[in-house]
This record gives sequence, structure tokens and C-alpha cells, in this order.
Amino acid sequence: MKKIVWKYLWLTVASVIYSCGVSSFVDANNFAPGGVSGLCISLNRLIPLEIGTLFFLLNIPILILGFWKFGGKFIASTLYEIVLISGFSNWFAARGAATTDPILGAVFGGALIAVGMGIAFKCRATTGGMDIIVKVIKLKFPYLKTGTIFLLADAIVIGFGGIVFGNLNAILYSVLAEVVTSKVLDLILYGTDGAKLLYIISDHSERIAERILTEIDSGVTYLEGKGAYQNTDKKVILCVIRKQNMQKMEDIVRMEDENAFMIVSSASEIYGEGYKSYFMEKL
Repeated sequence: MKKIVWKYLWLTVASVIYSCGVSSFVDANNFAPGGVSGLCISLNRLIPLEIGTLFFLLNIPILILGFWKFGGKFIASTLYEIVLISGFSNWFAARGAATTDPILGAVFGGALIAVGMGIAFKCRATTGGMDIIVKVIKLKFPYLKTGTIFLLADAIVIGFGGIVFGNLNAILYSVLAEVVTSKVLDLILYGTDGAKLLYIISDHSERIAERILTEIDSGVTYLEGKGAYQNTDKKVILCVIRKQNMQKMEDIVRMEDENAFMIVSSASEIYGEGYKSYFMEKL
């Protein structure tokens, strides 16, 4: 019950942040980035319905798709997000623009949208709309980055918005907002690509490796080594971890064997499970 309460508290925070980005920064400066929210902003100029109301109506068929693919538990949390976003979007829209500078609107609006989406994703929910469609695509192509899929899928919506607003600036500001959203979302979900490459030589390699697997959730490879001074066989641990886990790694090694020999170097690019797809990045 405590986990459920915390989950829905975080989802509430996500909906407020997302709605603020859409209504107070993006819509208020008259451009429409991608996704259902961007489509709602464009349609609002053609149909006398509030953005939040349009957001709720357009999400009904998408929710049906989500129910078919992910089941009722997933849809319950997503429906909660959609209802809150619909209400908060109308509430923020009624209070006007947070800034009248379209560049600031694109940068901070895109970032707020990404933060709201990222929180929802980490709570195993979505903010509705394109999020569900992207999750369906991720089932088929799990090696594609979420932010990249959004960037590609939203091109049509941005083009439609440019036609509705009737100027090139609306398209350019929308593209800027989408790039910011894509980069911030990838940062939240994946962290940076940079990582640390470690070689660990210890008499307690098994215990260290077990804790790396369970506490850091990183792969471990054993290399066979032999100490030249004592002529004894040793298991050398080879692993790659993200930079934010480095302090945890140091704590594990120090606790298990304070005399362990550890070599740390930077890895600028990592390909494979949990990191980048070699084939997709090279295309």
C-alpha cells in the first residue's frame, strides 16, 4: 500500500510538471511540438475546445490500444495521469504564460515535458498520448531509444502545427522544444553514455562479483590471471558501470576486500545490452 501511495504521489507530481510545460510555456507562446499535446494545441486553434479537454478525448482510442497491449494495471495509472493532465492543463492555461519569450518557452517547456514523462515512465506509467504508442513500438524494437522514437514520430505533428499557425517560426520553436525534450528524456531514463571500465583483482572476487550483480545490476566477466610474485591463480573481474554507480562500486570493494587492486578507466562509448545498439548507432 505504501508503494502504491508513493507511486501515485509521484504521478501527480509528473502531471503537474508536464501540464505546466505544455500550457504555461509551449501553448502560451503559440507553437505546437509533437505528441498528442502538440496536436491538441493545434486543434485548439481550429476547434472551440480547451487543450485539456481535447487531450482527454484524443486519448480514449489510444487507451484502448494500451489496454490491449499492457493490460488493466498499466492503464489504471495512465488513465490517472491523463485525467490529471487534462485538468491541470486547463488550469495552467487559464493563468496565462509563464514567459512570453518563445525561445525560453521552447527550452523550459520542452524540459518540463520531458521531466514529467520521465517520472511517469519510471513509475511504470505514461502521460498518455504518444507515450503509449512509443511503448508499443518499444515492445517490437527494444533497442531503440525512447527519446529518438518520439523525435521521429512527432515530425508530422510539428508540420501540422506549422500549417495551423501559418509561419516558419512556429515550426522552428517546435523543433527546438522537441530536441530539448528528447535529450532530457534520454538523460533521465538512460543517464549519460559515458561509463567506467574496471579491472578488480581480489582474493574475494566471488563475493564482490555477486554484490555487483545484485546491487548495481551490472554484468561481470571473469578473466583468468596469475600473480607473478606468489605464482597463484586469481580471478580478475572485468565490468563496465555507469558513472553514477562508481561510489557504490568503491564501497562494495572496500567492504569486501580493502586490499583489492582496482584499475579504473573511462569508457567513452559502450555498445551492447543496457547501452547503445551497435547496428542502430552506425546507421
